[in-house]
Amino acid sequence: MAPIAPEKTTVMVQLGLEDGWLTVCELGRLTPGRGVAALLPDGRQAAVFLDRSGRVHAIDNTDPFTGASVLSRGLLGSQRGRPFVASPLLKQRFDLETGRCLDDDEVAVQAYTVRAA
Repeated sequence: MAPIAPEKTTVMVQLGLEDGWLTVCELGRLTPGRGVAALLPDGRQAAVFLDRSGRVHAIDNTDPFTGASVLSRGLLGSQRGRPFVASPLLKQRFDLETGRCLDDDEVAVQAYTVRAA
């Protein structure tokens, strides 16, 4: 009789929305240092990132300076230990934990609560 293999548990990335958790994808589908866009139930998009330390982040995907849905294609970095994404268009940096623009104190995007469960 062959040994029984332990069941693999799939870890899913979920965003906290007003009415509960939205499952976005399997954690294993994310590439460290890169983002993906996720369509939300209300038609907006979230930019979801797996940073190189293994933490998952999500912010609104719309660049407030251009109106284009491109933040998921930005470059990840960190400043003083805080992760950010730089917009691929005009290079403004957005804190991945708060959504605050690091280059303009009056601008921010929505940051989402994220869990991998």
